[in-house]
Amino acid sequence: MAQAFRRHGDAVVGHLDEDERDLVASLLTQVAGLIRGMGPEMPEVTGDPLADAMAGLGQAPRQQVDPAVRRLFPDARRDEGEQAQAEGAEFRRLTEMGLRQRKVATLEAAAGLLQHATDPQVVTLTTTQAGQLTVALTDVRLVLGERLGLRTDEDADALEDLVEAYGEDHPTVQTAALYDFLTWLQETLASTLVR
Repeated sequence: MAQAFRRHGDAVVGHLDEDERDLVASLLTQVAGLIRGMGPEMPEVTGDPLADAMAGLGQAPRQQVDPAVRRLFPDARRDEGEQAQAEGAEFRRLTEMGLRQRKVATLEAAAGLLQHATDPQVVTLTTTQAGQLTVALTDVRLVLGERLGLRTDEDADALEDLVEAYGEDHPTVQTAALYDFLTWLQETLASTLVR
């Protein structure tokens, strides 16, 4: 059973059983796959900052249909008009591939932290790793939040009403419970980092 992450000296320690770790790692991996699948294909990261920054610059990003992907990569400008749209498209062309690479690397590294934990009940992280997992959970929560239709406070209230109306076996209720669990997990991680 999960217990909050707490700071112990330089370490951040939380209790997650194997099923909980597998579930969270699976979600992190799924979101990384969603980002990889956006197209165009992502070049492999070489470790050379300049080469990695230049990789993919000649490829125009695809217009995304999936609202969850659009939530992960919002438009740089929301203004109307041709000039604003052109500037936003150019900004996306210059930055999206690098952002995709960083997000995937963070999500996959965070999944690896959970998959390779040696203790069956305890996850021990450095503060850097805790920060990495916190950031990765943000992307998972953005995707789940979009799938649940959470954009405003009114949406959250409507979801609460729906959860009360349906039984716990309803898929939306299960997704909402998962979203709440990840929110709690992320909050406990973040609280360890503000010391």
